[in-house]
Amino acid sequence: MMRAVMAALAIAAAAVPAGGQGMPERLNDYPTEARADYVFGCMAVSGQGRDMLGKCACSIDVIASILPYDKYVQAETVLSLQQASGEQVAMFKSAVVPRTMVADLRRAQAEAEMLCF
Repeated sequence: MMRAVMAALAIAAAAVPAGGQGMPERLNDYPTEARADYVFGCMAVSGQGRDMLGKCACSIDVIASILPYDKYVQAETVLSLQQASGEQVAMFKSAVVPRTMVADLRRAQAEAEMLCF
């Protein structure tokens, strides 16, 4: 199980081009599907309507400006794993690297919240 989880993280990291991107490329490294998924989720939690669409779109744009897509995917993967139970996923709840990944995402989300909502 642990090998499968680590392999999933490695695949998620390998799916995105390596560093060396300039700022414009990094701001656009989030696929449209990922941005749309975020906006749909944001609107489901925050409310429907044109004003909320703009706020949620702003939010993912701010997150994308702070956190490269590969880091976003890794943090989202860790968050998903942390919701599971059992010994195999315990390290994702206590280890420093996964906690740092999630903390980076949370900081980007907090910045987006302040700027967009």
